[in-house]
Amino acid sequence: MIYLDYAATTPLHEEVLEGYYKVLKQYYGNSDSLHEIGRKADRLMKQSRMQVASSLCVKETEIFFTSCASESNNMAIKGYAFANAHKGKHLITTAVEHSSVLETMKQLEEVFGFSITYLPVSEDGVVRLSDLAAAVREDTILVSCMYINNETGAINPIKELAAYVHTHTKAVFHCDCVQALGKYELPLQDVDMATMSAHKIYGLKGCGLLYKREHLPIIALISAGQQEQHLRGGTSNAPAYTMWAKTIRLALDHQREHFAYVKTLHEMLYEAFSNMEGFVINSPQNGSVYILNVSCEQIGSEIMLNALNARGFAVSAQSTCASKGKPHSYVLAAMGLGELRATHAIRISLSHLTTIAEIEQFLQVIKEIYHEYRT
Repeated sequence: MIYLDYAATTPLHEEVLEGYYKVLKQYYGNSDSLHEIGRKADRLMKQSRMQVASSLCVKETEIFFTSCASESNNMAIKGYAFANAHKGKHLITTAVEHSSVLETMKQLEEVFGFSITYLPVSEDGVVRLSDLAAAVREDTILVSCMYINNETGAINPIKELAAYVHTHTKAVFHCDCVQALGKYELPLQDVDMATMSAHKIYGLKGCGLLYKREHLPIIALISAGQQEQHLRGGTSNAPAYTMWAKTIRLALDHQREHFAYVKTLHEMLYEAFSNMEGFVINSPQNGSVYILNVSCEQIGSEIMLNALNARGFAVSAQSTCASKGKPHSYVLAAMGLGELRATHAIRISLSHLTTIAEIEQFLQVIKEIYHEYRT
């Protein structure tokens, strides 16, 4: 099987696997226990937090370990909204966010009485500053906008958007950076909160991260104990959290060389699909080099995915968190690309592990599928 679905998840780095196994076996104590076995686990977790903070150029007190990016998004948005509702109950996000953001906003509106504005995007899938400026109100307390879209690879101007929010409102800015970590420079100095995930960068599943500026008030969603500065109760997953430091270090150490290589693969795919009969590219040309979204207007997403799978290729049609539903991309629909393209799209996502030979094979096979299945 040739894997071209790295935006969904990545294989585990061998060094991370070896380190994780060692910690699981030797440092099994509860990190909150007062005996030496527990203290050893606690020291490892503290060391990891310190190294993560150093790698990201932030403070240790600004790093919070979670179970996944979806939890981090919930923790940031709900936690801040609940803690600051007395300042206002208006939140802003975009129409193309990950489901963990959209569903969080929906619940805040339907259950807790918050008012939500969903910003439109351009045909390239990018949020326009003018739309954000028109949406802010006196009672706006939070803006949440992803850095890189997980379906199309569209890159939002986070620095510009966050600067406007900080200059013209009293709101804070949250950014989902899941598809940017280890690939693009993170805008942590420009935002107030940011979400990351280990399994997108060859780390462990069930291992998320929230960056939150020091002293920014949020309310705990999981009430129990002292863990994560009393903001996330429950026994700490010390072995997984310990591996965050190595996972990030490995990703950042090779970020530039991996980016340069993947860029050549992306250019190869972009040129091929630009000249391929029956296909249209949905991703912007200046989007993430790690993601390319295309539609075959004569073959639906599910048929194309099954045909590729039968021939040994793994790709996606949309965000994995929404993959069990109807194959319809709300992201492409929000871009104004039409129902046909939204139901006939596939997402190809790349890695430094992807070879040129694999791309060549993929392009040949997808041409064969088109000529076999087209209506």
